[in-house]
Amino acid sequence: MTTDLQDQASASANPPDENKIIAERRAKLAALRQQGVAFPNDFKPQHKAADLHAAFGLKTREELEEHPVTVVLAGRMMLKREAGKKAAFATLQDSSGKNADGRIQIYATLDLTGEAAMAALHHYDLGDILGVTGTLFKTKTDELTIKVTELRLITKSLRPLPDKFHGLADQETKYRQRYVDLIMNEETRRTFKARTAAISSMRRFMEKNEFMEVETPMLHTIPGGASAKPFTTHHNALDMQMFLRIAPELYLKRLVVGGFDRVFEINRNFRNEGVSIRHNPEFTMMEFYAAYTDYQWLMDFTEAIIRQAAIDAHGTATLTYGGRELDLAKPFHRLTIVEAINKYAPGYTPEQLEDAEFIKKELLKFGVKPFATAGLGALQLALFEETAEALLWEPTYIIDYPVEVSPLARASDTREGITERFELFMVGREIANGFSELNDAEDQSARFLAQVAAKDAGDEEAMYYDADYIRALEYGMPPAGGCGIGIDRLMMIITDSPNIRDVLLFPHLRREE
Repeated sequence: MTTDLQDQASASANPPDENKIIAERRAKLAALRQQGVAFPNDFKPQHKAADLHAAFGLKTREELEEHPVTVVLAGRMMLKREAGKKAAFATLQDSSGKNADGRIQIYATLDLTGEAAMAALHHYDLGDILGVTGTLFKTKTDELTIKVTELRLITKSLRPLPDKFHGLADQETKYRQRYVDLIMNEETRRTFKARTAAISSMRRFMEKNEFMEVETPMLHTIPGGASAKPFTTHHNALDMQMFLRIAPELYLKRLVVGGFDRVFEINRNFRNEGVSIRHNPEFTMMEFYAAYTDYQWLMDFTEAIIRQAAIDAHGTATLTYGGRELDLAKPFHRLTIVEAINKYAPGYTPEQLEDAEFIKKELLKFGVKPFATAGLGALQLALFEETAEALLWEPTYIIDYPVEVSPLARASDTREGITERFELFMVGREIANGFSELNDAEDQSARFLAQVAAKDAGDEEAMYYDADYIRALEYGMPPAGGCGIGIDRLMMIITDSPNIRDVLLFPHLRREE
């Protein structure tokens, strides 16, 4: 008996010329074209492998023989084992299942499948997509299998799949050729099914709480809603510079002005900044706004969204990330910036943390040179980022951010220089940002002007002045709370993925050389 496993083991020692393999497969395709049977589109599968395993996997051989089950299924051939010309086993993989249940074995014989189909099967290659009709039975090893009565080649694969024993080992190739990664790696398929489940969960949660899903522009005349460096482009027909969206915030709040009290958008944003294991220039967020709420309400609500998304995507709110437990079921912690520094970087005195010159000197030790216009609050935030942020493992809200770094947040009614704002951290990274919204048009105008001054002083991430948004606020916006949740980073945590590229189907990479 010859097997594809033996062939692959031999190939791993002496890798064949891929160009030769492709040429051989193209010749097979050319023969199919001559026969007029290449790439048929009339085969309609009626079953999925996972459903068959769920419904019949526990049935005995006798039960399947007594009550025959006819199935019609299509899948990619991942293994093939031939016993001469009279019989062959193969494994087909379809889109179903979270684990190995997405695969099912087929058994073809000369007597039942037919001489022509068996001869054709001998020439089929791993990676080919086959359509089969047959009945279910159990093998001597109790494996659910389809006994094939009809067999068809649906799609000819021209490129060989990676060696099954070594898989798609190069990480960059996995990112560049995600289609191959998805074929070969169940873990990758599981990650992206979990991502879809989490996003669906978030959408259901919002709709259940009477939020309306909306769409706002991705091309902006003024980049706003976040402190970030935008991508620029040019609109030929209007002959004007435009920017790819860095955040939908100002458009969503325009809708609150217009009378939609609860809105949300699952959106793509673009920021022309660094690339790292936590940053991609194009990323997904869910941003939402609710009239007549504040940041305290938002923290409770955001916590509930994230907890439910984890349960729906992962099956539980108790996760493991990097080998360490993370419990989203417990109430999230809440600390001010100074409290977080004191807890995670003890040693600073209260006087030192209120001394701007001391913090500036301390930041220089971390290689950080603050802007000359930075006030005490911004300096404290910078010190927090260098000393405490990476240590926030358990879900923690850092609250009460300074006004100067929160140009869109409502100022505290009781503490001067502080806003009603939070950022949510877990496993040492920011996951969400929210605040009570600033709905005072005159105050917002002054904040924008301060941002313009910061930009003129060299801060590339400072905001522009948005006159139309000020005009909208002048019509009156009800008090509101708003929050943005970074879906990509959240999915890194839910799926225990160390790199943001692991949770993006097609991450951005340098050009191939």
